[in-house]
Amino acid sequence: MDSLQGFGSPSDTNSSSSNINLNSSSSSSTPSSPTATLSRYENQKRRDWNTFGQYLRNHRPPLSLSRCSGAHVLEFLRYLDQFGKTKVHTQMCPFFGHPNPPAPCPCPLRQAWGSLDALIGRLRAAFEEHGGKPEANPFGARAVRLYLREVRDSQAKARGISYDKKKRKRPPQSASTSSLQALMPPTPPPAPPPSSSASQ
Repeated sequence: MDSLQGFGSPSDTNSSSSNINLNSSSSSSTPSSPTATLSRYENQKRRDWNTFGQYLRNHRPPLSLSRCSGAHVLEFLRYLDQFGKTKVHTQMCPFFGHPNPPAPCPCPLRQAWGSLDALIGRLRAAFEEHGGKPEANPFGARAVRLYLREVRDSQAKARGISYDKKKRKRPPQSASTSSLQALMPPTPPPAPPPSSSASQ
């Protein structure tokens, strides 16, 4: 999976939006504090949020988060492609649809679908954590979902890789137990003990 960490240095400037904070959460502890052990997911989410904020500040003209739409999110995702490390073959390439091409080719490098999908999930959560309303979340826009689906399908064809979700397997013990119980005949009830009157 491609790394999404190096897209410009985050800076601590305030957004022009009064409701949504583009800076990392002020309630989190400082890195020197012994209790500041954030999970890998939380650290990545904070870096992604700062990166997106930097992207908006560098936008021409500069864009506030309150005015950000799904179209701007798509623009951001396309911008990230220049940092991609995943070879995506074109239809003219002889290796189109081959998961392990035997030789190099001039096809472009792109961000992998899995990386973009995970990134949007983190940014969607960060938007709401920083005061954004779920119904106004640009990362959950229909256009963004359609774009991710299109990237997934096109990369699956170009790289010869299936992105189908894996079905969860049931625990083997319970499955085998239930199948054995279905095959075994029902256990007959125990015979009643002989009555004392019959013995006399």
